[in-house]
Amino acid sequence: MIELTVQDLYLNYGANPVLKGVSLALKKGEVVALLGSSGSGKTTLLRAIAGLEQASEGRITMNERVLFNGQTKEELPAEHRDLGIVFQSYALWPHKTVAENIAYPLKLRKVKTAEQQARVQEILDQLGMGHLGARYPNELSGGQQQRVAIGRALVYNPPVLLLDEPLSNLDAKLREEARAFLRELILRLGLSAIMVTHDQAEAMAIADRILLLHNGKIEQQGTPQEMYGAPRTRFCAEFMGSNNQLQGKVAQAAPDQVTIQGANWSITGKPMGALSPGQDAVAIIRLEQVRLSDTPSANSLCMPVSASMYLGDKWEYLFRQGGSHDPHSLTLRAYGREERTPADPCYLSLPPAAVWVFPA
Repeated sequence: MIELTVQDLYLNYGANPVLKGVSLALKKGEVVALLGSSGSGKTTLLRAIAGLEQASEGRITMNERVLFNGQTKEELPAEHRDLGIVFQSYALWPHKTVAENIAYPLKLRKVKTAEQQARVQEILDQLGMGHLGARYPNELSGGQQQRVAIGRALVYNPPVLLLDEPLSNLDAKLREEARAFLRELILRLGLSAIMVTHDQAEAMAIADRILLLHNGKIEQQGTPQEMYGAPRTRFCAEFMGSNNQLQGKVAQAAPDQVTIQGANWSITGKPMGALSPGQDAVAIIRLEQVRLSDTPSANSLCMPVSASMYLGDKWEYLFRQGGSHDPHSLTLRAYGREERTPADPCYLSLPPAAVWVFPA
């Protein structure tokens, strides 16, 4: 069942087009992440759904109820859309207790006091904060404040929850914990949600489906596994994950295999578009797909270690072929389990199935 639909939405800031025909369908019980770099239009799209930005064309419906129709100029005010919104800043009232903050949407809807108290306590218990209702926001940690903001958005049972970078104000450690908490809460309550984030790890961990926006349009959408493991465009391949890029020219091309070469190297990969010999191309491979060896193998490059960086659970290596000012120099990165001494030669094996070759 489709909970919310956005059809061919356009939105301009003055003469600047921000959304250029964006469409999405949110299923009941599904979490969709709007992912993209700054300026891609993801936050504008969320705010247009919420009624905080006015689109110029398109249509937004929720459970057959029209929220916006550009053709008929019909637009429902934000306060009448019954959407739960969690802002990036949390927007908690400092002079109200946790319970009063969460109860505020019920108060606006003139829910009886006894029912307000019961529903607020239920939400607090679901958030693991049942004993903190009498505290004020400044007496809470960042993670607890975030839970209060979520509780306030959930207390009146909205059909759709809108999350605007909900974890961005947390430090790295709290962010990991909150990510797991939010995913578990969404699954347990069967929520339908749209979440804006610029953090791909956050999007993959929490969402069922990712919409990658680029320059006001949807570049690609799919499950986290599809977005990471089967990118259809060069932008998606570059945006997702940590990657190596090798710029070169196509030496040989076949429907299922292509060879790309540079000044002192040549590798084979999977063609991602129409490619022909002599054409400029770029090969992309994820860092974790690179295999290290002390002996040569098929589709491998011999390069010296330039630097080793300890990351706790693994090492990251930087390999450089040629000087830093050499226009034909090649730089690659890879992961491993042990420290490697600078200048030690190493063979980097690049599995052809993991090398995506795109037209440059």
